[in-house]
Amino acid sequence: MQIQPYLFFDGRCEEALQFYGAALGAQVTACLRFKDAPADPEPEAGGCGPAPDPEKIMHANLQIGETQIMASDGMAAGRPEFKGISLSISASSDAEAERIFDALAAGGEIRMPLGPTFFATCFGLVTDRFGVSWMVIMPRPEIG
Repeated sequence: MQIQPYLFFDGRCEEALQFYGAALGAQVTACLRFKDAPADPEPEAGGCGPAPDPEKIMHANLQIGETQIMASDGMAAGRPEFKGISLSISASSDAEAERIFDALAAGGEIRMPLGPTFFATCFGLVTDRFGVSWMVIMPRPEIG
C-alpha cells in the first residue's frame, strides 16, 4: 500500500511543476489538462460550478527520487492553502540538504534555519513560494 500526497495549487500547478523540477530534479511523468478530458455527456445535470480554464492542469504526476506526488490546478479559484501538513525530504549528505533547503527557500519563507539537531546532522523547516511546508533532513546515521 502507498500513500501519495495530492497537492492542489489553485491555478499555479504548471509553475510549481517547473519549480520542483529545477529545485529537486523532479520529473513530470504525467500531465493532463482540463481540455484533455472527454466532454460531459450530461451537461444539464449541473456539475461542480463554472468550467475551469481548459489550459489548466487537471492532473499531473511528479516523480521526486523514489516518491510520487500528484498535483493539480484544482478549480483555480485563488491562492492555495496547505495547512496542517508538511512534506519531509531526506538528503544523502549535509551538502545536499543545504542545496535542497536553499532551492525550496527561494521565494519562500524559512521557518527554522537548517542546522544540526539531536536527531539529525542537518534539519530545517521551510515554506516554499507556493505555501507548501517542507522539512529537510539529513538523519544521524545512528538514528536512521
